[in-house]
Amino acid sequence: MLDLIILSLHFFICFLISIAIWCGPKDVKSESPSTGGAETEPNDLICIGKEETIKKSQRTTAKINGREIVVFYHKGKFHALDSRCYHEGGPLCRGEIEDIDGQACIVCPWHKFKITLETGEGLYEGINPLEPSPTPKWQSKGVKQRIHKVTIDSGNVYVSPPDLSVSFDSDYFADKYRNGGELAMGK
Repeated sequence: MLDLIILSLHFFICFLISIAIWCGPKDVKSESPSTGGAETEPNDLICIGKEETIKKSQRTTAKINGREIVVFYHKGKFHALDSRCYHEGGPLCRGEIEDIDGQACIVCPWHKFKITLETGEGLYEGINPLEPSPTPKWQSKGVKQRIHKVTIDSGNVYVSPPDLSVSFDSDYFADKYRNGGELAMGK
C-alpha cells in the first residue's frame, strides 16, 4: 500500500512540474543588453553585447527569440552556437575549449562530448579494427550543434537569428530549455 501512495505522489509531483514548465515565463523578443538579454537591430541582427566585454570574459550567453545561445571568443575569433549540448542538453557555457586536430572544440561538461566551434560537428575518437595495430583517431559524427553567424560592427557583437528550415540535433534541447525554470541558461 505504501508503494502505491509513493507512486501516486511521484506522478502528482511530475504533473505539477509539467504544469509549471508549460505555464512558465514566455519569450521576450527584445531585452536590454545591460540586463543580459539581446536587442534586435533593424536588419534582423541581434546585439549580444560589447565586443571588448565579450573578449575579456571569453564567453557570454544570450537569448535570441527565446533560444539560448552561447558566444565564445577564442584565439581571435567569435563563435556562436546553441547553448545546450545536442547529446543530453548539458550547458556548453560551462565547458572547456580544447584543440582537437587543429580544431577548437567546446567540451560538454556533463558527458565530455566534443563539438567544433567552427562547424558544430560532433567529434569522437574511434579506431579501425581492420588495421593491424589500430590507433584511435578523431572522426566526425556530422554537424550536430546549430551554429549562429556572428557579425562585429561598431564595437558590438551581433548574431543572426537561426534558419529553422534546417534542423540539427541541438534543436531538441533548444526547444526543451526555451522557457527557463531550472532549465534556464547556465543552471
